Amino acid sequence: MTNTLNPYILLGIASSATIDDIHRAYNNLVQRIQPNTNQYSATAQEQLETITQAYNLLVSPTQRRKYDTQSTSTDDGKSDLSFSMRVTPSKRAIIPLPEDQIIYLLADIIASPAARKLEEREAHLNLTLVIDHSKSMEDENRMSKVKAAAQTIITELSSDDVISIVAFNDWSSVIIEATHVQDKMSMRGRVSMIKPKGGTEIYKGLAEGVKQNRKYLKPSMINHIILLTDGRTFGDEEQCLDLARQAVSDGITISAMGLGSDWNDRFLDELASVTGGTSMYVKSVADVPIFLNRQIRSLSNAFAERMQLSVIPESGVNLEMAFQLSPSPQPLTHENGIIRLTSLQPKRPISVLLQFQLPAQLAEGTTSVARLVSTGVIMTRNALKHVAVGELEVEISKNPKQTEGPPASIIDALSKLTLYQIQEKAQLALENGDITKATQQLQFLGTRLIDMGEVELGRQALAEAQHIASTRAFSSEASGKTIKYSTRALIEPGGMKSAITAMFDNHGDKPTNDDNPAET
Repeated sequence: MTNTLNPYILLGIASSATIDDIHRAYNNLVQRIQPNTNQYSATAQEQLETITQAYNLLVSPTQRRKYDTQSTSTDDGKSDLSFSMRVTPSKRAIIPLPEDQIIYLLADIIASPAARKLEEREAHLNLTLVIDHSKSMEDENRMSKVKAAAQTIITELSSDDVISIVAFNDWSSVIIEATHVQDKMSMRGRVSMIKPKGGTEIYKGLAEGVKQNRKYLKPSMINHIILLTDGRTFGDEEQCLDLARQAVSDGITISAMGLGSDWNDRFLDELASVTGGTSMYVKSVADVPIFLNRQIRSLSNAFAERMQLSVIPESGVNLEMAFQLSPSPQPLTHENGIIRLTSLQPKRPISVLLQFQLPAQLAEGTTSVARLVSTGVIMTRNALKHVAVGELEVEISKNPKQTEGPPASIIDALSKLTLYQIQEKAQLALENGDITKATQQLQFLGTRLIDMGEVELGRQALAEAQHIASTRAFSSEASGKTIKYSTRALIEPGGMKSAITAMFDNHGDKPTNDDNPAET
């Protein structure tokens, strides 16, 4: 893998910077992100190692001259392949308050124009399908549909791609050993032999899937596992998550598809987000081919893989929430400030909304809130590692010069997220036995959905609110999942502009409980 990390970008300086500029920039960054006792120390150490490499290169006249010469003389057609990061805060000026306050940041990671002009992708798939074949897969002819979808994928892959297929119930079986896609008829025949039987133990299937994927693991390949299940696994969820963390450290991502309604949505969400994959709800077995084909097309079209966002908040600032808005809405985990992201597409940015909590009694002046570093591997034959850096700075003033409201992009981002958060609170309230709150949340959600034109979904939320009030439960697991994943998928910019604007008043930047039952 070729390292293309730009030392000037990493230090935040111009290519014409003097040696004094280099020293100053490096020392300033070290003082800001020096590892300490907070929960971001591991991430800070990683960033420090990277900027130290950049510093050592630039303070050496020989190495700097060599780097500059190579950068300006590259003519391999790949020098313009890169990505950048644009950061947009909800406010650029903040009034100091005697209490904590919230600020949002929209981070957009965007492929360079050259990425959109590539006529042929150089990267190929190292794909593993991990398929549940427990007894419940007989229902609604699920197994037949899944096998047909897998056979179609085999047909459409090229001989440069690698495929492996693992079937699992309460054990695991390797249906197709990891190999290049060549004898397609034989492969399709092996898939046709899968029969439903037994129970569901996801860890056994996932562990074998990771083992198969590692056989052809390469930085220049898109190493991906797709898990498809219709059941709950018991007692091995933490093992699965630990395995996912090991897999992503090797460069393997995992996506998960839940079929039907009897599966743990929170577990599959976390399993996917830990690695930068996606989690999907496949309500009807007839939709399995659609979901799988869409996922394969997205992987095949990836411009950059193994994307991640490293976030170092300033002292006293906490990263409270991260949510991927595009290209696929997905809750994100942020362990030690590391956020795994999905593939970067040539024409669609990765958009992430971050929520930071700022401490009370901020000193006046311009202050940094967080440093963001996005890294990824551009999928050329040589696998180019690339980096983009973003800084979140705000003005702290009792009389700020900038008084404009939140940018339209932030309002738009929150408009996509707020409905999803409302249903999450309803589901949590129901789990905690707070029937009144769960009912209020769903009533509020239903009303807002209808106002936005999502009439069918809104009526379903209102009907479920009524059902919960009388029975203390959703009418079915399918109904709860439909509401969850439908609100996640909604894209309706500006649909809740007036309500969301209230989130940015000068009273702590927090929504008021009196006006919004979703926040009670």
